[in-house]
Amino acid sequence: MPAPEPVRLGRKRALPVSPNPLFLRWLTELRDSAREKGLKTQHVYNKAIGSLQKYPLPLENAREAKILQNFGDGICKLLDEKLQRYYKEHGPDAPIHSLPEGAPPAGGPDNNSLAPNKKSNVPQEGKKESGGGGGRGGGRGGGRGKKREYVPQKRSGGYAVLLTLYRHIQIPGDKGYMFKMELQNEAQLLCDKSFSAPDLGTKYTAWSSVSTLIKRDLVVKTHSPARYALSEEGASLAGRLASEEQGSSGGPEQIVEERDRSEENDVQGLVDLTVSDEEEKSVTPPVPGRPAWESQARGEAAGPSVSGEAQASEPSGGRPSGGRLLPGDYDIILCVDFIETTGGSNHCKQDLVKELQRNGVTFDVRKLNVGDFLWVARERVAPIPGQLRAPEAKELVLDYIIERKRMDDLCGSIIDGRFREQKFRLKRCGLSKPIYLVEECGTAASHMSLPEATLQQAIINTQVVDGFFVKRVQDVRESAAYLTVMTRYLTRLYQNSTLVCRSRELEGDGGMKPSLPSSSSSTPSLSLLSFAEFNYGAIKNKSQTVREVFARQLMQISGLSGDKAAAILDRYTTLCSLLSAYESCPSEADREKLLSNIRYGKLNRNIGPALSRTVYQLYCTKGPLS
Repeated sequence: MPAPEPVRLGRKRALPVSPNPLFLRWLTELRDSAREKGLKTQHVYNKAIGSLQKYPLPLENAREAKILQNFGDGICKLLDEKLQRYYKEHGPDAPIHSLPEGAPPAGGPDNNSLAPNKKSNVPQEGKKESGGGGGRGGGRGGGRGKKREYVPQKRSGGYAVLLTLYRHIQIPGDKGYMFKMELQNEAQLLCDKSFSAPDLGTKYTAWSSVSTLIKRDLVVKTHSPARYALSEEGASLAGRLASEEQGSSGGPEQIVEERDRSEENDVQGLVDLTVSDEEEKSVTPPVPGRPAWESQARGEAAGPSVSGEAQASEPSGGRPSGGRLLPGDYDIILCVDFIETTGGSNHCKQDLVKELQRNGVTFDVRKLNVGDFLWVARERVAPIPGQLRAPEAKELVLDYIIERKRMDDLCGSIIDGRFREQKFRLKRCGLSKPIYLVEECGTAASHMSLPEATLQQAIINTQVVDGFFVKRVQDVRESAAYLTVMTRYLTRLYQNSTLVCRSRELEGDGGMKPSLPSSSSSTPSLSLLSFAEFNYGAIKNKSQTVREVFARQLMQISGLSGDKAAAILDRYTTLCSLLSAYESCPSEADREKLLSNIRYGKLNRNIGPALSRTVYQLYCTKGPLS
């Protein structure tokens, strides 16, 4: 009689032992090391461990692992280096498909796993009940059915953002949301890390945790520029955090007092809504602020260091958002778009760099989302003893921006439509002095795809109709000479000015207008955009508002320029409002003439019946256009 088969208990079966335990152990060490340092590469190593555990064949070296998922050149190189050291220590014939005696097992479990083991189910549930971080929406009774609620660590970026948004919605009459700049400035007081400068060895700042808050539906991000508000779950969690904060710090009154005291010491420019009218008259206006960590590093204090004249000349159109630069505390730096130094006719572009170096111009090559050249005022910062890097320097963009055009490039941009789009984006970039630098090609202009007269007319229209300053030069050397002269001129123009950072998203496009230095005051105060906000606002393919999409649609119509589109948008801000106006017209003729009397441009001309009829037919004709 044959022996009975053994009874199989349960549905789980043991996983086969991996034939590559040495590689698994090294990957586990790399993952644990990355986790201790707080690096996100721990997740990459964890995925590689999972792939290697499923692979049933032995590997002779790490290069063979490239066929596996989640194995790239970097991981394979690290494993090969460890393998070479292993051979040196144990000899060239040392086995690699088995672990040395006494070594711990490879491929340890991931500490971030949401499913706790069976032994720790009971104490973990007890911890949740006693710690106040219970599961979200209680499901089944088992330990695997519950998820721990996300609670940000105290004094972290997520913690500071939630508390700041919660305190704002407690203010009567609050708008219910905050913009990025004001949220960063006020949350910095509640966070130990910087919202703008990354930690050493990483590219992440305290602001990086906002993406986690959005993914967990604690914070809602809408509109462009972005607006941040608390969801219902976020408000509930922030309320608990605020109550714990008040219990540990002594109540909201002490928090307000500490915030006001830190604003006075760190020259913060936040508005106190509790001050009466009489107190406002007796208190000097606040100086525009900078984050607390930055002010403490500089050791600034309010009071006698700021003159009354500088306060009187300070712009009042909105609340400055990122601090000020005093005369002598900054340098004027020319910024060159990297496209102007690479690609295309590389020798000509290198000639420009060599000429700037020969002229002794301090310049920086970086990516500019609009324009080819601009100037920034960069703060002078000194290295801090004991730190590898110097503190991050503030950069404010001066009002001058240059778009460089060779005649052949001008011809191509007119044909493919880039020329009109570039002018439109330069007008909206927030800088008040756009310049076109046109390089003549001599007799080569007669061999272009467009007649030379057409190119000359386009240049004249750019200056007369669009209001740009046009500078004509003969070659790259003259372009470098013009940039050199402009750099020295701006250095002298701004040398006695106090520069204040402003935010377009707080003020809107019609808020504080940048102004040039004047000789009426010894230290005039100017409001300028930060480079980070300027470059982000100039991104070509970023998310657009309904108004911007409507404007782009209108500008695709032949003969409808940017000025005409802007005039139509002033009357009808969206396509929906225009269609409603068409429906309210009594007759077909009135609909066709609806836009004809709208005036546009400096000459205040009418759009005209022909263009008005074209727009009406585009949006209201059913079927194909004739």
